[in-house]
Amino acid sequence: RASTSISPLRQDLIGCCLTKVFNYFDPIRSGLAANHVANHVNHVKHDYHADMSSYPLDALYPYLTSLAIGLLIGLERERNPSAKAGLRTFALVALAGTLGAMLSSQTGAPWVLGAGLLIFGGMMVSAHFRSQPAQGSDVDPGTTTVAAVVVCYGLGAMIWFGHVQIAVTLAILTTMLLYFKAELKGVSQTMTRRDLLSILQFAVLSFVVLPILPNESYGPYDALNPYQIWWMVVLISGLSLAGYAALRFAGQRHGALLTGIFGGVASSTATTLAFSRHGRANPGFTPLASVVILTANWVVLIRLTVVVGVVAPALFADMIWVLAGGMLAGLVWLVLAWRKLDESTSPDLSPVLELGNPTEIRMALSFGLLYAAVLLATAWLTDWAGQAGTYAVALVSGSTDIDAITLSSLRLLGMGTLSAHTAVTAILLGLLANMTFKTGLTLVLGGLPLAKRVMPGMLAVALGCMAGYFISGYFASGTFSLQSVQ
Repeated sequence: RASTSISPLRQDLIGCCLTKVFNYFDPIRSGLAANHVANHVNHVKHDYHADMSSYPLDALYPYLTSLAIGLLIGLERERNPSAKAGLRTFALVALAGTLGAMLSSQTGAPWVLGAGLLIFGGMMVSAHFRSQPAQGSDVDPGTTTVAAVVVCYGLGAMIWFGHVQIAVTLAILTTMLLYFKAELKGVSQTMTRRDLLSILQFAVLSFVVLPILPNESYGPYDALNPYQIWWMVVLISGLSLAGYAALRFAGQRHGALLTGIFGGVASSTATTLAFSRHGRANPGFTPLASVVILTANWVVLIRLTVVVGVVAPALFADMIWVLAGGMLAGLVWLVLAWRKLDESTSPDLSPVLELGNPTEIRMALSFGLLYAAVLLATAWLTDWAGQAGTYAVALVSGSTDIDAITLSSLRLLGMGTLSAHTAVTAILLGLLANMTFKTGLTLVLGGLPLAKRVMPGMLAVALGCMAGYFISGYFASGTFSLQSVQ
């Protein structure tokens, strides 16, 4: 419409002016666009270099960890001439596991990880069959290496999914399992039917019976909890089984000292009985028998320390004074006693210490019933006669079994029936009664010469425990103080 009202000459003039204006501003517009593009490129370059500077630290960590795991396992396999894989193979397998897990998670295709496992597993199986040894050959067929490759691949995948600590721990355990082949084979060949039965029975006690028991309190004073009672049975049986295994596979082959240590973990009473009888039968063996007996009963303090730390950690700070005092005094006496041993006394005269199966169902049930009876008696006498009743039970039951009164006191402490001071005192009285009883055993079974050597060591431990008890009561900032002692 404007063209109809404006003459052609004026239209040409206006068009020429507008063209000049646009041409004038075009370089400015182009420059702004160029500057914007340049700034954007510089910004991208800056972000790229910033990402590249942090890239190796964050993104390479899982791959470097998987390489380290593979090298660790491969280092052990490299030492085995019959192994089908070594350092480089295991490092690459672990790295492949991490890459497979990464690709599976990034692409949403879990089959990638499984396909990698099948590929490496198939490669190792084919290598196994290609180099299969001749019939009757003693060469390792390589099945352990095949299994290790599969495990290594899985550990690499675990690292990508964030389970780094578990993967590293399993890698170390796997390497140890591969390295100690000869020792494990020797243990398996020396195990008897009875040893295997002990392990199976402990597994039944721990993983079959314990989980099905109700974790509720029953009976008078709510003192009887089937789950808690059986848990104490498992704890004591486990400690006894550890001592039994150590004594079975190491102790008696490496001298009387280890026999005393492991015998004390398994059963200090059985150790005292065996060496007392052997001391009477062989008078020349009396000095060594006395030291072994003292060692076994000194280990009881370490055993009680473990029990208190597991069952009642809140009481550990108070109880450690008592136990540490006895351990320190007993250790000083043991060192002096070992140095005074006549060099002509041969450790080969040590008797073979025959211990019963510590995990036998009959023995477990017997300890469980004893523990329940002591627990119920302690709760009843505490309610009826106060602290005096608790201390009476400690003196009676502790003379034959220190574990029962210790666990009973700790259980009642957790229920609020006993105070910390009463629990510590009861355990101390039970310990003193137990040492007195065993000293009497050495006198009756081993004779006066053996008892004269054992009695000073027992007395040193007893005095050390009592000193620690009074130091704890007066100076420790624990749960009982000077007023509670008074």
